[in-house]
Amino acid sequence: MIDLRLLREDPDVVRASQVARGEDPHLVDEVLEADARRRSALTEFETLRAEQKAHGKKVAQASGDEKQALLAHTKQLAERVKALQADAAAAEERAAELARRIGNVVEDGVPAGGEDDYVVLEHVGTPRDLAAEYGPDFVVKDHLDLGEGLAAIDTERGAKVSGARFYFLTGIGARLELALLTAATDLALRNGFTPMITPTLVKPEIMAGTGFLGAHADEIYRLEADDLYLVGTSEVALAGYHKDEILDLSAGPLRYAGWSACYRREAGSYGKDTRGIIRVHQFHKVEAFVWTRPEDAAEEHRRILAWEKEMLALVDLPYRVIDTAAGDLGSSAARKFDCEAWLPSQQRWMEVTSTSNCTTFQARRLGVRERTEDGTRTVATLNGTLATTRWVVAILENHQQADGSVRVPEGLRPYLGGLEVLEPVARRGVAR
Repeated sequence: MIDLRLLREDPDVVRASQVARGEDPHLVDEVLEADARRRSALTEFETLRAEQKAHGKKVAQASGDEKQALLAHTKQLAERVKALQADAAAAEERAAELARRIGNVVEDGVPAGGEDDYVVLEHVGTPRDLAAEYGPDFVVKDHLDLGEGLAAIDTERGAKVSGARFYFLTGIGARLELALLTAATDLALRNGFTPMITPTLVKPEIMAGTGFLGAHADEIYRLEADDLYLVGTSEVALAGYHKDEILDLSAGPLRYAGWSACYRREAGSYGKDTRGIIRVHQFHKVEAFVWTRPEDAAEEHRRILAWEKEMLALVDLPYRVIDTAAGDLGSSAARKFDCEAWLPSQQRWMEVTSTSNCTTFQARRLGVRERTEDGTRTVATLNGTLATTRWVVAILENHQQADGSVRVPEGLRPYLGGLEVLEPVARRGVAR
């Protein structure tokens, strides 16, 4: 939720952020107007409330006609006090409702615009020239062809069991995902994270607190009978972990690494990356989540990006880092860096990690603070992907060999019993 004090003291900053996001800057004025009404009604309420108490003392001392007149006036005051209290509450609710529609204030330097207006910050590694390696007649295989040849991915039976965009990771496919997630957990442990296995069903107030029930609420699965939501990332559960608490950050940030299944409806993405396991309804992920002091958030954001890059180096993927444009941030993020791995079969870059600095936006909604010498204040939150199922796509395609086998990146070999090459195998199953 936007900081109302910032909104009052420097509304132009918030208006500029709204414009950069491609959102309505007039929302700022609507919030300010509702907030002014709230404060005016509250001031008048407090004045009349004081007058009401003073009349109460006079009534106790009066008698006869004077007392009856004072009682009548006190009754009128009580009605006006009650009405003003209701007006203040309604204005406060309206201001809060409008404020929740304003996205986090973007950091200085974030590119303005939408999905295609990102800025490339760096390229790391060089995509392989597979035609030069294996000859001009070599046909690059996509991850599904490779995965089926390795008996690692089964989308046909996934669709039979659960419908479109579901799949089984089988044999070495399952082992490869577990290796990735375990490597990510090990990296997190080395850097002071507490590993967490998180709930994947959360209450509405937790989902709303993280900012996921806004413009993209249609991407979230909801269990109406239980009034619970399936999370699209463990960020949601980890954000709710300290709801309404006062944290001790005197020893530094609190860092959690959440391992969970994730669920996304992928609403509006029909016909986009429907082949294989690039864009699916269920996957697994290890997510970094950090609570820190607001003044330390930008530096921590760079740290998370560095850990993501370390993981990508571990699996030897060529990638680029982009600074996401304001209109593609999501409501909670003030800045977001994505790492995109090269996808040989499509000759394009594919997002594999994302890290967001949410500043105080989520913590304010969730009532998470820290104690300082001057009282309590809202803390900051950050999140970032350390590994996820989609990485299997990039690993298979970038490390494929001419015979359909796949070289195992050296960094993953210890997690696969020293295995160096994934060899094609005949898929076993029911004869047809």
